[in-house]
Amino acid sequence: MAELLEKNHQYDNKGDVFTSYNVEDFDVPSGRDEIWRFISLRNIRGLHNGKFPTQTAADIAVEIPAADAANGVTAQVVSKDNERVTYAGAPSDRVAAQAWSAMEAATLITVPKNLSATAPIMVKITGQGIDKTAFGAIVVDVEAHAEATVVISYTGSATYADNLRFNIGDGASLNVIVDADWENDTVHLSQHVAAVGRDAYLNHSVATFGGQIVRIVPRVGYTAQGGNVKMLGVYFADDGQYFENRLLVDHSAPNCTSNVLYKGALQGDPDTKTETRTCWVGDVFIRNTAYNTNTYEANRNLVLSEGARADAIPNLEIATGDIPGAGHAATVGRFDDLHVFYLMSRGIPEAEARRLIVHGFFTEVINQIPIESVRQELERRVESELASVTIS
Repeated sequence: MAELLEKNHQYDNKGDVFTSYNVEDFDVPSGRDEIWRFISLRNIRGLHNGKFPTQTAADIAVEIPAADAANGVTAQVVSKDNERVTYAGAPSDRVAAQAWSAMEAATLITVPKNLSATAPIMVKITGQGIDKTAFGAIVVDVEAHAEATVVISYTGSATYADNLRFNIGDGASLNVIVDADWENDTVHLSQHVAAVGRDAYLNHSVATFGGQIVRIVPRVGYTAQGGNVKMLGVYFADDGQYFENRLLVDHSAPNCTSNVLYKGALQGDPDTKTETRTCWVGDVFIRNTAYNTNTYEANRNLVLSEGARADAIPNLEIATGDIPGAGHAATVGRFDDLHVFYLMSRGIPEAEARRLIVHGFFTEVINQIPIESVRQELERRVESELASVTIS
């Protein structure tokens, strides 16, 4: 992970950025800053400049299956200075540093070495209203050769910022599903950092269906060779919502792989003054030490109506030619008329044909999420969204 560098240094790559646990080490961002240029800073309720509503404690609840708790899986509140809390790295922007500076402690979930957890660990964050601000930190520490699945869900109304940290030990495996199903008045900014050990596996999935502004920034690094990372995302933005996913996969060790696939749909109302917007920025950096890297990232977007805009920006930076494969792709568009025509030729009405295409569009990602109950819930949400869509 990136070391703490001088604040005003001009970096040669996106992997080596300034990081700090202290909010005062960061300048207040402006819309001219590249990493903030898409989001409306004036609408994030002062999370970026310290002028946020009155702070309250975060409401974080962890449910560990009884059998796994008996075998040593634990959840505890610990100091934010705990070495396992800080292992993956410090915040890399002012809002994440604000969350770290303002919180009093972190929630640490530990899966002991060699243990295969029998059922998902459920983490529930509940909002406490938009007139209060909460800051949180959740750390999942999966020790060597352990296996676990963690579902982190967000519900309610909130002004919220947090840091999620994932430590995946040598030979360990972690499936993590982050489900942002907020009420539509919520502002949530979240930074994730994962440290992937030797021959370890991470499946990191993000679903965003609720919230007024939701910005999720995952950063993945490899601590040793042989790591394998899959990053999945689904999002569906309605009138006036803004969803941003801005991720980095930093290949610093040899013989590692990564595969990124995010899919989103968005619809707006051209008769209102509020624009529906999504932004996806995917950075993959392959350092000169990361020979034999294999990576691919893709982002696909369906714009279902007027009054909606999607930005998709893949970036691939390669510092070594000794790799078997690296690629990226991004699309923003409407329906393929040939697909609609094919279904209509089979007797399916046009409106239903368009809905079937959207449903199938998401299925490719949803089917890769490793928990059946989560897959079913996301399918239900897609159906619910489509029931209210007038597809143009």
